[in-house]
Amino acid sequence: MQRGDRLRLAGALLFAGAAQFVPGMTIAEALYPGYSVSAQPISDLGATCMTVSGVRTCTLHQPSATIFDASVLILGLLALLGASFVFRAGNRALGVTLMLGGVGAMGVGVFSETTGALHLAFAFVAFLFAGISAVLSYKSARPPLSYFSLVLGAVTLLALALYASSTYLGLGQGGMERMIVYPALIWIAGYGAYLMGHQEPI
Repeated sequence: MQRGDRLRLAGALLFAGAAQFVPGMTIAEALYPGYSVSAQPISDLGATCMTVSGVRTCTLHQPSATIFDASVLILGLLALLGASFVFRAGNRALGVTLMLGGVGAMGVGVFSETTGALHLAFAFVAFLFAGISAVLSYKSARPPLSYFSLVLGAVTLLALALYASSTYLGLGQGGMERMIVYPALIWIAGYGAYLMGHQEPI
C-alpha cells in the first residue's frame, strides 16, 4: 500500500470514529432519565457511581450504558487503527500519540465508572493524548488546518488541567469535561477529512 493510500485510509477511520461517537453520545444522553449535561460527567452515561457514607453504589441506565460504551469503544478502536496507518506512513510521533489516545478511549468503553481508578486512568490517557495529537499535527497539516489544530489541542489540554483541578468556570463538571472532549472530536473529524483529501505524503 502506497503512503498516500495509508493516509487516506487513516483519515477515513479517524473521521468515522468521531462521526459515530457524536450521535452515539447524544442518543445516550437523551435516553438517560434526567441526565444533566452540566452537572454530570460524560462517563455517567456508561455507569453512574456515588459514594454515600462510605458505601459506593453504581447504577446503569439502559440502553444508555450500552450505547455509550459501544460508541466510545468504536471511537477508540477506529482511532487506534487509523493511528497505525499514520505511523506506517512515516509520521511516527503523531501515530504513537494517536494510538495512546485510542487505547484510552477503548479503555473507557471497556472499564466503566464501576472500576473506579482504572476508568479514570484510561479517561485521562484518552484526553491527554487527544490534545497532544492535535498539537503535534500542527507540523503535518497545512494552514489553516494547522492553526485550528494547534488551538483545538491547546483548548483540550487547558480544559483538562482545569477539570483536574476541579475548576469548572460555572460550566459544571459535565460542562467542563465537554470542553475537553468537543475540541478533540472536532480535531479528529477535521484532521481525518484532511487526510482523506490529501494527495501528498505528510
